Amino acid sequence: MKMNRRDFLRTTAAASVALGAFPLLGAETRNYRTAIIGTGWWGMNILGEAMASGRCPVVAMCDVDMRLLNPAWEKVKSLTGAEPKRYRDYREMLDREKPDICIVATPDHWHPLQTIAAVKAGAHVYVEKPISHTIKEGEAMVAAARQTGKVVQVGTHRRVSPHNVSGREFLRSGKAGKIGMIRAFVHYGGGGPETPLPNIEPPKELDWDMWCGPAPLRPFNGATDLSNPWRGAMHPRGFRNYLDYANGMLGDWGIHWMDQVLWIMGQKWPRKISSFGGRPIKGAPVLNETQQTSDAPDHQVATFEFDGFTLTWEHRQFAGNNAEKGENVGCYFYGTEGTFHMGWEKGWTFYPADSRKDILHEEPTLHKPDLQNIKELWTDLLAAIEQGRRPVSDIEEIHYSTNVSLLGMLSYKLGRSLEWDGTKAEVIGDSEANRMLRRKYRKGWEYPKA
Repeated sequence: MKMNRRDFLRTTAAASVALGAFPLLGAETRNYRTAIIGTGWWGMNILGEAMASGRCPVVAMCDVDMRLLNPAWEKVKSLTGAEPKRYRDYREMLDREKPDICIVATPDHWHPLQTIAAVKAGAHVYVEKPISHTIKEGEAMVAAARQTGKVVQVGTHRRVSPHNVSGREFLRSGKAGKIGMIRAFVHYGGGGPETPLPNIEPPKELDWDMWCGPAPLRPFNGATDLSNPWRGAMHPRGFRNYLDYANGMLGDWGIHWMDQVLWIMGQKWPRKISSFGGRPIKGAPVLNETQQTSDAPDHQVATFEFDGFTLTWEHRQFAGNNAEKGENVGCYFYGTEGTFHMGWEKGWTFYPADSRKDILHEEPTLHKPDLQNIKELWTDLLAAIEQGRRPVSDIEEIHYSTNVSLLGMLSYKLGRSLEWDGTKAEVIGDSEANRMLRRKYRKGWEYPKA
């Protein structure tokens, strides 16, 4: 959907009236100088809602790829008339601009350093999920938020999606009975074996060394033409399936559903974790001097033992899910009174155990583009800043949710089950696993300390 400046300003005015879900009671209305790190597809979704709030003038934009940064800058100018400063290094941007709010929408491996740098520079932060690539990075992010007193909101926008909120109330009220098991899943179809892509020179507009940052410096296999990116390439969107920079489907999509489980069930961590999977369809990973593929599993099954219930996760990137009423993503909560499906595009549905009772359903309320609820999450961020409270997707809570996915990936990588001591944040009796709660950064970058 294209929008010109006049339509944008009209929508902004309407939004200021419509967004009453998180009122700023007794607060002084003020504007917040806003900056963004990472101006790709999802970052611009977030920045769009910041601009639509009418209270967040964009003062700076940062990206290591000028092919993303320049069009994003032109969009901001066309919608608001502003001409934000452009940067390729987030450190320079934070030092010079001192924004009130900073959006961190870069690949996963960058979230910790950029979030910590932003709060230390005096900014409140909206950071995309997952918050970190390793568990100890997340601990450092929580510590930095608490030490600086800054609000750090994470992009788990399903916490404010109307049907997720009402579904949570339904489950917590006991209408589905006692929940003994939960199954979370993402099943989207895909192709067959993955064809290796050639390693090529990065385009001159992209600082590939900075893109890799603290993570390993792999050869570039991304798009030279962003209007026609190669399927499976690392950049701009394929990084999620490269384990040097992300944690596959469980570390990406899985965060949303792991968070729904913890948020609804009121727990912080599992006690036992076991996960297996592989690449029987995509094939063995390839990485050599001339070509490479991704290396995340094309399917994965994980089991998490919590106090009082068992959670399973499954994903596959083949075959789709036409056999289960077309539900491709979500969580099934299995209770003594029936089965509750918390979904996305189709809302939620409750199937009573008593077949004589009616099936209950609630449709979702989602925003374009990309069917999300960032608008409500951004409104809550501003309210949290002005009311001096923690936001609905506070960094500490989403640290726990991220950990569930990261523990599942740790079990997968090690090929064995783990026992987790959530109080001490360590794997019981497994020194190798505990060493993998952090990783060595590339020369020139320092791993953050809690």
